[in-house]
Amino acid sequence: MSINVDPLRLSKPQDSSTYLAIKTIQGGRAVYATRVPLLDLPTILPVPDPNNVDKDNRKVDRLHAKHFGEYLDTKQDWVAPALLARDGGGCTYEKVDEHGAVGYLTVPWAIGGISALRTIDGQHRVLGVAIEKQRITDAISAIDREMARKVSPEKAAKLQAERERLVGQMNRLKAEYVGLDIYVEPDPIKAQQMFVDVADNAKGISSAVRARFDSYKVANRTLSDVIDHPLLKGKVDAEQDRMTIKNPNLMGAKHVADITRSVIAGAGGRISKKAEQTLTDGEVIEQVKDYLDVISNAFTDLAAITEDDPEAERKHDEPTLAQKLRRTSLLGSVGMLRVLGGVFRELRAGDNPAELDDITEFFKRLDPHMEAPVTETSIWRTTEANVDFELDAGAPIMRTQNIVHLVGVITSWYKKAPASL
Repeated sequence: MSINVDPLRLSKPQDSSTYLAIKTIQGGRAVYATRVPLLDLPTILPVPDPNNVDKDNRKVDRLHAKHFGEYLDTKQDWVAPALLARDGGGCTYEKVDEHGAVGYLTVPWAIGGISALRTIDGQHRVLGVAIEKQRITDAISAIDREMARKVSPEKAAKLQAERERLVGQMNRLKAEYVGLDIYVEPDPIKAQQMFVDVADNAKGISSAVRARFDSYKVANRTLSDVIDHPLLKGKVDAEQDRMTIKNPNLMGAKHVADITRSVIAGAGGRISKKAEQTLTDGEVIEQVKDYLDVISNAFTDLAAITEDDPEAERKHDEPTLAQKLRRTSLLGSVGMLRVLGGVFRELRAGDNPAELDDITEFFKRLDPHMEAPVTETSIWRTTEANVDFELDAGAPIMRTQNIVHLVGVITSWYKKAPASL
């Protein structure tokens, strides 16, 4: 009995992937620009180990990488920049046009810890995809084991539906692409310098900028409407996170988002995922503007800032009222405004919320005690709030436990105020 085997139909051993690439020159080096399926990243690039630092790169944070995988899973409209990698000479390029600008780039796989490519920028994305791939694989295997047992038709249907959903997630990783720029640099010393140069020249995104553009968080999404309030309009720094002595603004965009969170979730809390999904932007904007109305009417210095035109002061090179406030009042501290936001939230919560006018009158009683720096005779040092303020401080202690404690102390004064209030 003879058997005819067609060797052309048999899969050959494979240890590389080929992509269409554009070849250019940068800094005297050849650079291959291509796009690869997400699922290929852990195949062609070394998967970093959070427990071992790569001598040519920084240590990776497993949780940060895991969050990138979760981001891919939950955001159908995800976006990510191109990864940067170095080729020490293992890739091959075959031009397909007469100029050699377009060609087939063959990249060896990273096998057994050996890789032709080294990651310059993008380690967390590589690890994040690897973690997500493993998560989906393990989940499918668990469902297959469960379905192998005797289960009810209803449960079998649910398991099958979940399996199909997971397979769909894996197929997304195969079908969606990310950019990859590969620099040809065989010299390992120059390769280390490349990593340093990339890190030095990258301008990190400030929290203020993130607050303006990160629309996934309701505190950020409502920012443009909140800063239209008279207290904040024209007085919010869109770029900086820190309010230095020379900064003419009242606060930064990040601080507005922090205050929004304090009004919605408490001074020491975060807006939960469930609240993010159920709260409407209109509800958040209304509550925060109510708070801004209250403090603008209750505190003399903030009322003055509401009426202030900082542009006129800037033109005459004079300090703005916001700059003066940071030197003379606790209200110049974003921390104190967060605390008051938490107090406002507590008083407005429950089945019998305090009226806005009543909260305004309560805050007016605090107004004479907002002078900074804090002295030994200040209400912040002679009451149970003394654990939350240091002597000569211009702001409360910003540890979460102190902020939460201070909110509780001030809230209790609404019904039973100390004799000095």
